[in-house]
Amino acid sequence: MGAYKYIQETFQKEYKEGSREYKTRVIAWRKGPSLTRVKKPTNITRARRLGYKAAQGYAVVRVKIKKGRRMRRKPRGGRKEKHAYLYVQPGLSHQAIAEQRANKKFKNMEVLNSYWIGEDGNYKYFEIILADKSKKNVKDKATKRKGRAFRGLTSKGKKARGKRKKRGV
Repeated sequence: MGAYKYIQETFQKEYKEGSREYKTRVIAWRKGPSLTRVKKPTNITRARRLGYKAAQGYAVVRVKIKKGRRMRRKPRGGRKEKHAYLYVQPGLSHQAIAEQRANKKFKNMEVLNSYWIGEDGNYKYFEIILADKSKKNVKDKATKRKGRAFRGLTSKGKKARGKRKKRGV
């Protein structure tokens, strides 16, 4: 087995066993801001598989997304029956929402891909791989398309609810 295989196994083992290192890492993420640029990926094997390179023009951003019921805003139009609901099923997955938030913050970069890195009782954490299309090192064709995260062109954007292509007759 190669080195990446061992790295991947230890990352999965830390999460499944709930090791002390993993817990301290998640506690630090919880206390930090919702969008943080990271020097290097937490799960290097997954990042490399999805297009990350340790070169100028590539960046990794950790995004914190709140889990659970997504509430609607409270309406100002009075107490009516149609205003009395709390939970609305969103059209996007947590990961697709994380990709869009990262793309809104870093407008000069395009989202290549993203992956899950952890969760606790309140939040899910994702790392988003971004590429700066103006740099010479970035030769990925995906960066030519603007606003990939908003148009469902990333891997999770395609799998958003209600956007799958139906097969059959």
